[in-house]
Amino acid sequence: MPVVEDELSLVFAALADPTRRAILERLAGGAASVNQLAEPFAMSQQAVSKHLKVLERAGLISRGRAAQSRPCVLEPEHLEVAADWMARHRQMWADRHDRLAEHLAALRADPRHHEETTP
Repeated sequence: MPVVEDELSLVFAALADPTRRAILERLAGGAASVNQLAEPFAMSQQAVSKHLKVLERAGLISRGRAAQSRPCVLEPEHLEVAADWMARHRQMWADRHDRLAEHLAALRADPRHHEETTP
């Protein structure tokens, strides 16, 4: 099966990891350096940098240049793409659930159904 590298797939893949989600939560409070982002984690700065590369590739963060450091900044636009996709599909799933609930209620209300399933 070929790997799909569309924008939405990259975002969901990046969000699948709890460390990356924690990094995004931290960046929601403002820009931070790699060292600042690495502080709360029991992992090397190199491991955090790998997570940052995944987030950057997905367009969820950007990395600037400020003298010697490269501060990371949250880019919420790509999160909105994922949220929009989920909102569209949430309504579709809710509609299907409602139709299933109506169908099951109709089956329960049908006395013929009870006769066939009762021993």
